[in-house]
Amino acid sequence: MNKFTFKELTEEEFKPIWDTYRKDVFSSDHSYPFWELMTDGEKQNIKNLGKGQGERIDIRLVAFDDGGNIAGWSWGFQENRVNFYMANSAVLPKYRRMGLYSKMVEYMIRKAKDFGFQLLYSKHCATNNSVIIPKLKAGFTISKMEIDDVFGVLIHLHYYYNETRRKMMDYRCGQTAPDEDIKKLLGL
Repeated sequence: MNKFTFKELTEEEFKPIWDTYRKDVFSSDHSYPFWELMTDGEKQNIKNLGKGQGERIDIRLVAFDDGGNIAGWSWGFQENRVNFYMANSAVLPKYRRMGLYSKMVEYMIRKAKDFGFQLLYSKHCATNNSVIIPKLKAGFTISKMEIDDVFGVLIHLHYYYNETRRKMMDYRCGQTAPDEDIKKLLGL
């Protein structure tokens, strides 16, 4: 069962999968369902705030094993004109350690690039190495830490499509000295 197929689903198609499997994947986390705390009026206000910005791009990728069973998913959405937020990904327990998550990350990197986004980013619990390590291997960089009331301590990971921005991050973190591109950009 090392062959997987991927299919992008609509929100209506994805919701039953999320409702069915999220407890299997996220049973031991300490987050809370923020969206479920809001009133219908608050939810409508958020929708109204997004109007006038054009149609938001959403990607809901679902992985199926060679028998047609759901193996995992990754979904995200357009945050603004330049950033795509990879909001949630999961691999069901029996499909872990097969490289499936890495393949979903590669898919999302390609897809966001095809749309023209400049930055693909995600947030993860600071000890979630099974997610953080594959993303670092795929070219993401740790950009910041956050303490969040919903999820606790989070690591933000950024994937820069622009090579100069990627080099700037290494410079800003003190990992490299400024090269000619960085010197020119900063007027050094």
